[in-house]
Amino acid sequence: MINPMKKRDALKTIAACALSIWATGQLAACSEKGPAFTAIDLTGADYARDFSLMDHNGKPRTLKDFQGKIVMMFFGYTQCPDVCPTSMSEMATIRQLLGQDAERVQCLFVTLDPERDKPEMLKDYMQAFDPTFLALVPTPEQLVPLAKDFKVYYKKVEGPTPTSYTMDHTAGSYVYDTRGKLRLFTRYGTKPELTAADLRILLQQGGSGV
Repeated sequence: MINPMKKRDALKTIAACALSIWATGQLAACSEKGPAFTAIDLTGADYARDFSLMDHNGKPRTLKDFQGKIVMMFFGYTQCPDVCPTSMSEMATIRQLLGQDAERVQCLFVTLDPERDKPEMLKDYMQAFDPTFLALVPTPEQLVPLAKDFKVYYKKVEGPTPTSYTMDHTAGSYVYDTRGKLRLFTRYGTKPELTAADLRILLQQGGSGV
């Protein structure tokens, strides 16, 4: 006979997973214990595992470069009017909230607009929010498979002139633990205090996730 309590817990887990999938349009890996974070728990996901891109200083980067740190990774573009600057400002606030643990967090900005976002422009953009932030610059050829692997939506929206277009894109950040394992997806608009609390959990776990 099935234990009623276990059955109820299982149904709660299924419901939580279904909610996560509905909220992001992505397949999320949920544990039997249910989500322990404000962000969507992606522990065990089989996508967005790594990248190989140049940063705004011309240095090749992969996730291994940030071993021992939490990595927050956001996809956007510098001429974004609202979502991107808001998200970057919130990342800076999250680091401030973490105090001394801020040095254990690396924030990355991946441009979806390499046509206009040149390295020097990206460097200035990062400096405007936090001097520790790094921008990653895919080539146009790298961008398509990269976005597919990371399940990131983006679309060019034509403007009144050829260079005044905007970009529709996924809003939210991937979070990797200190071992470089994908763990969370933070939704746009989440209060920095809640995300900071999630990062503290990951730092305490020290990479003990799947």
